[in-house]
Amino acid sequence: MELIADALTVVGRLRAVGAGLAPGHVTMICGPNGAGKSTLLSALAGLTVPDGGQVRLGENRLADFSGRERAMAIGYLPQAGDVAWNVTVETLVRLGRLPHRTSDRVDAAATVAALTALDLVPLATREVGTLSGGERARALLARVLAGQPRWILADEPLAALDLAHQQALLAHLHRLAGQGVGVVVVVHDLALAMNHADHVVVLDRGSVAAAGAPHVALAEDVVARVWGVQARWVGDGRSQALAIG
Repeated sequence: MELIADALTVVGRLRAVGAGLAPGHVTMICGPNGAGKSTLLSALAGLTVPDGGQVRLGENRLADFSGRERAMAIGYLPQAGDVAWNVTVETLVRLGRLPHRTSDRVDAAATVAALTALDLVPLATREVGTLSGGERARALLARVLAGQPRWILADEPLAALDLAHQQALLAHLHRLAGQGVGVVVVVHDLALAMNHADHVVVLDRGSVAAAGAPHVALAEDVVARVWGVQARWVGDGRSQALAIG
């Protein structure tokens, strides 16, 4: 089912934003600081109530979902990496199973799968407070994956990761998309979006400035208009870099 933003308005942050996001694709949201990226992602997750417009999952208004139904359908990872209790990594990840009413065996299997996907099995018994920033970011994302949602919405999940873990995470997100999961990721790195997204939404001052395939949404004229820099893409296919100036 499509995740649809229908004329979303959040006063001071979003202005009549519309977007239809397809399952089975990796969508990346880009834009300058203050463009409204995090607000849009939060609204798509049902956590920011818009002043106008609505979010729909298929034909159903997200506002009509119960909290449990929404949590099972949409896994959301905010930028902030706060953890209230200094629990072990395994315990943190297993919290992603809370909306489900399944057996311990099913919950344990989903937890192990998420730990494995993000290379966290060796850290499973470590307390979260002892982790590095990148390790904590992976643990928080693993909690989202453990819930096995139909949609994964992640706000800058790659920012704290080293190159190897960035590539591994991107590969895993594409595997999930290949299984029909919808993936929406906020990124600042335009080259990551150009090389790894199936679909890109560019926000500028609370509005959609461009949307479509990466080579369309991140065309050089769009980069110049939205980011205010002269740049050109070098390379081809999924191996492009952005040269500034």
